[in-house]
Amino acid sequence: MNKIKLNRSLLLVFMLIYTPFINAFAQSFETKTDRIIQSEFRDKNGPGAVFMVAKNGKPIYHKAFGKANLELDVNLSPENVFQLGSMTKQFTAIAVLMLEAQGKLATQDPISKYIPDYPSGDQITVHHLLTHTSGIKDFTKMKTLSEIAQKEMTPKMMVDFLKNEQPDFAPGEKFEYNNSGYVVLGYLIELIAGISYEDFIKHHIFEKAGMNHSYYASDRKIIDKKAYGYHEKEYGYVNKTIISFSIPFSSGALMSTSADMLKWQNALNSNLLLNAEETKKAFTTYKLNNGEAFTYGYGWHLKEINGIAVREHGGSIFGFKTMGVYIPSKDIYVIGFSNCDCHSPTQITRDIAALALKLL
Repeated sequence: MNKIKLNRSLLLVFMLIYTPFINAFAQSFETKTDRIIQSEFRDKNGPGAVFMVAKNGKPIYHKAFGKANLELDVNLSPENVFQLGSMTKQFTAIAVLMLEAQGKLATQDPISKYIPDYPSGDQITVHHLLTHTSGIKDFTKMKTLSEIAQKEMTPKMMVDFLKNEQPDFAPGEKFEYNNSGYVVLGYLIELIAGISYEDFIKHHIFEKAGMNHSYYASDRKIIDKKAYGYHEKEYGYVNKTIISFSIPFSSGALMSTSADMLKWQNALNSNLLLNAEETKKAFTTYKLNNGEAFTYGYGWHLKEINGIAVREHGGSIFGFKTMGVYIPSKDIYVIGFSNCDCHSPTQITRDIAALALKLL
């Protein structure tokens, strides 16, 4: 009995001594993170940002800066919905791997198996599309893009629009970031699954992961707590350019919140959507035809921060920029959203991740 009392007393003394240090440590991280963010997002009356840091699957920092809507003078909150831009590619890649796990496709399949009339489709594989090594022309670099930017295009129309362009290089010869490859992947998902890309992501990923505030993007639908996007001109801020989301499609047309993106990361970590073997394919370093390795898996860049392996991806679409960094060895996830394409969260998110590595 005396031993139990002694242990309790020691525990109480430990808590009294160390709790102030723990609190000071947490405050130090919060203060330093605030300072990093405010070095870029200084205008309290302009568009802003939401940043979140999570450790072991739970948020330890979650703040908003600036305005969600300038005309109505509404402040951003951590719950706001942002357009993800190219962070959409993570979802497209995992959707492809889900179909592979179901035996409906293989990443080494030539795309001619599904799109018989695709030029040189017998030489381009699903793997090439996933890793940006296909050589097909990126539609964002095509001069004719302005002709369709505001048109409603079906996925087949998008593939037909880009497929006859002269390839930039032979499949597997080099890595070159490419939005067209992920548009073709979205079309393959629809052909193979028999439902729209939007419905596949909604029912097989968003609903399964509990991502209740994530959507296929729309400027017309009423979306609760949607952040408005902006550009900055010499004379001030303007509303973002309106485009048809059928253009970026599966390469960049999803919307989400920072909290939902943590649910996404946790779903990947817990193998909720895929078994460990299939999930690993997304985070594997692959090689070009000449044997040279490159730092992109399926939907994620595979890089390092201070010698520590990280998985990251950003996004940029009219009015919005995004960035997410995950550190597997520490289970730290950092995400940043901006609702003006005049302010990028990319380096800030990486700087916060470096700080988290140092302090958490």
